Amino acid sequence: MPLSAAVDREHIHTREVECRGYRRADGLWDIEGHLTDIKSYAFTNEDRGSIEPGDPIHDMWLRLTIDDGFTIVGVEAVTDKSPYSICGAITSAFEQLVGINIARGFTKEVRRRLGGVHGCTHLVEMLRPIATTAFQTIFPILMRERGIAAAHLDPVNPDRPARTPPLLNTCHAFASDGELVKRHWPAFYTGDDTDADHRAAE
Repeated sequence: MPLSAAVDREHIHTREVECRGYRRADGLWDIEGHLTDIKSYAFTNEDRGSIEPGDPIHDMWLRLTIDDGFTIVGVEAVTDKSPYSICGAITSAFEQLVGINIARGFTKEVRRRLGGVHGCTHLVEMLRPIATTAFQTIFPILMRERGIAAAHLDPVNPDRPARTPPLLNTCHAFASDGELVKRHWPAFYTGDDTDADHRAAE
């Protein structure tokens, strides 16, 4: 169901972030993000002069190449448009992401390597939806191809006992005492039947 009808208003700004996941012919995965910021009015910019409506103030791209173990093996960042000519000079710093695993301590490690003056705010912001797109892209394929029927098993190492599911307690749907956890990850379920049944009925 869409949002309720809005009051009379004027459109000022649009930010769009699009992420796409690809399987490469060499067995790796490319996860790409594209961010644009667009104003509905013309304005003058110190470095670019006049920026007309529809001309992005930010137009940035980021590609992570990831292996089956969710480790970053390649990075490419591009700044096509930005408010200042110096903005694009930081893109090579994002190569520092190579070697990071996006499933374990990813956000903390990104802040350590690319936080503040060591990175670009907008490119760093793209990393979160890119990471979630990576999971949406890779997990279902690995589970299907490796014959893993149960969602609680480890798709990277299916013969190993399952680790704590990465989605556990990340939102109300995956609460450890909820119906979904009871169904998919019974070993990690902390509620009782009454709790799960009540939550499922809400």
